[in-house]
Amino acid sequence: MARALYIHWPFCAKKCPYCDFNSHVRDRVDVDAWERALIADMRAEAQVAGGVAGRVAGGDTLTSIFFGGGTPSLMPPRLVESLLKEAETLWGFDAGIEITLEANPSSVEAANFAGIAQAGVNRVSLGVQSLEDQTLQWLGRLHGADEALAALEVAQAHFSRVNFDVIYALPGQTPEHWEAQLARALGLGTSHLSLYQLTIEPGTRFATDVRRGVFTPLDDDEAAELFAITQAMTAAQGLPAYEISNHAKPGEESHHNLTYWRYQDYAGIGPGAHGRRGGFATTRHKKPENYLKAVGERGHGIAEQRHLTRGEQASEALLMGLRLVEGLDLSALGERLGVNAGALINEAKREHLCSLGLLWTDETRIGVTGKGLPLLDAILGELVAEDLVLS
Repeated sequence: MARALYIHWPFCAKKCPYCDFNSHVRDRVDVDAWERALIADMRAEAQVAGGVAGRVAGGDTLTSIFFGGGTPSLMPPRLVESLLKEAETLWGFDAGIEITLEANPSSVEAANFAGIAQAGVNRVSLGVQSLEDQTLQWLGRLHGADEALAALEVAQAHFSRVNFDVIYALPGQTPEHWEAQLARALGLGTSHLSLYQLTIEPGTRFATDVRRGVFTPLDDDEAAELFAITQAMTAAQGLPAYEISNHAKPGEESHHNLTYWRYQDYAGIGPGAHGRRGGFATTRHKKPENYLKAVGERGHGIAEQRHLTRGEQASEALLMGLRLVEGLDLSALGERLGVNAGALINEAKREHLCSLGLLWTDETRIGVTGKGLPLLDAILGELVAEDLVLS
């Protein structure tokens, strides 16, 4: 089974109004203290998640590492290098390991790209979000469009693989406007694009703005039209969707994210990081100060660890796997989890969704069609067996 490691860096220069990730703004960050804590947490995780002992016994080496945040590009390259060296010592690296770091496309952070690449990162994911200054200001971003393009050029010079994010389905956005924006994004030459519709997450400033009537989100029908445009244009340019919001040239898919969507084991360290290993779900303390205190007192940052029932694991696997264009193999999933494949889904609902052209089946595989992807959340609510989590 593939093995992946997620490392969360929780600090940002500013909290964006749409963001509900575990990110925090601090005037000062003690890098040495964070290096000690993250390494200690990593060592504790390796003791129960395979580590060197697992490799000696034939366990897998790491196939991917992902630095997420927050804003990991604010990390000093020496810290990135130290964490990667520790991870290699603890788990070992697969020959083709993918090491991704999320970055903001500011000139300050772009200046770190050479050092980050030298530290061992071979893939970067840039939070460009828009190619228009006015939209970037509305999204609360600190960079401008020209700065983002310059940072993208620097990234392409230093990393073998580059992704960047764009947010669409903005209030009042027309099909013509999105077509022009997407055409420009596709022309920038990356092998991977993450194209996310704007969602209003609870607890964010945008959620407050919507409640107060400051702006009105794009309605579902208009958003669906933009989604269809996205699928058609990316496919025509050789970057088809392989997941509902992610597009790549064949072979350039994110190995790390595929680990999540295929419901394979991964370790998660750092504030608020989640992990899945051996049927256990782990969650680290979210607040940076609480995380540091926990690691100092107990040697790890775990706030909660619990064993998932077979039904819970199967439900999670379905919810993740049906995001993928490739779908998932119900028979293999049932065998892996010791669950009857026929009990994973509501068979009557499956037949109905297939008749509507929203779902496809191929022997033991099942997946959501292009027509069904815009309705994914509703389909999942219908398809997953109601009593699955109880088994």
